[in-house]
Amino acid sequence: MNQPRDFSLQGAIDLGARQAAAQRRQRAAEQGPAAGGQAGTIIDVTDESFNTDVVARSRTVPVILDLWAEWCGPCKQLGPILEKLATEANGAFVLARVDVDSNPQLSAALQVQSIPMVVAVVAGQIADGFMGAMPESQVREWLGQVMQVAAQLGLPPPAGNGGPGTAEADGAVGGPGQGEAGAAQPGSDGQGPGGPPGPWAGQPGGAEAESAFMAAQAAMERGDLDAAQAEFEKVLGLYPNDPVATMGVRQVGLIRRVESYDQPAARRDAEERPDDVQAQVRVADIELAMGKIDAAFERLLGTIRRTSGDERDTARKHLVSLFEIFPPKDPRVSKARGQLSSLLF
Repeated sequence: MNQPRDFSLQGAIDLGARQAAAQRRQRAAEQGPAAGGQAGTIIDVTDESFNTDVVARSRTVPVILDLWAEWCGPCKQLGPILEKLATEANGAFVLARVDVDSNPQLSAALQVQSIPMVVAVVAGQIADGFMGAMPESQVREWLGQVMQVAAQLGLPPPAGNGGPGTAEADGAVGGPGQGEAGAAQPGSDGQGPGGPPGPWAGQPGGAEAESAFMAAQAAMERGDLDAAQAEFEKVLGLYPNDPVATMGVRQVGLIRRVESYDQPAARRDAEERPDDVQAQVRVADIELAMGKIDAAFERLLGTIRRTSGDERDTARKHLVSLFEIFPPKDPRVSKARGQLSSLLF
């Protein structure tokens, strides 16, 4: 998936455009939040505001992207359903509307071929999606699955929600207090109603983890990989195996590797030596950084098919490390994991 220059979903990183990205984020910040209904739970998103309104916001609450156009009949059927469920959810997720005709950069990045297209963004990553209009009951069911993924990544719905279409209403996570999901109410750590807003809210060390995570994100934005890794590792020191911080560490590692490669030489080596594991690993990294997720996974799966012994194990380990850049239930990861299992067993 080719991404716009400041687009950071699914491990896609335009390594030569950080300055342009920072300038866009500054313009978006100066313009303020996009217009929307229900105190920001329904917003309109543009190419310029995407990172602020979707990627950054998805760190603390799931964001549902609705890609539509004025001329699209099925969009007019699906849109009101999504808006109704967003209003009922009362902040459990944000509905972000994207007019594909007015925002060609996002349309190209998401490889929009048919609309309506709906995409769930959780913790800065695409978690799931569907195309075409669906009846309300099926949309509710899909949203319940998205909220389960969000809960697994430590993003509980705001306290007091539970309207139709939310995870609480559908039984995806625990009831009041989120006790079954293991996430306490905001402010239950004695910090008052504000509390740390992120996935560690209400947990021991939550404020410290939230601070470290925000510092890591800021470091990533300015290109300070050493600082970003150090802050992500602080989170992992407090919460070992935390999936959000693990994704951050893996993304830092990917950036470091790709920046060190001579990309034309790497591609040439991979083409000339298909059984050279290190050559294939380098190009898989480059493809992933460019957003070509399926191509990167298939390259390493093909390498595993063709090799054996230590070389095969090297390719396997690298593929598994790339999986950790994504949410646990990312459909591309699930598909590739299934293919890997069939090759190994």
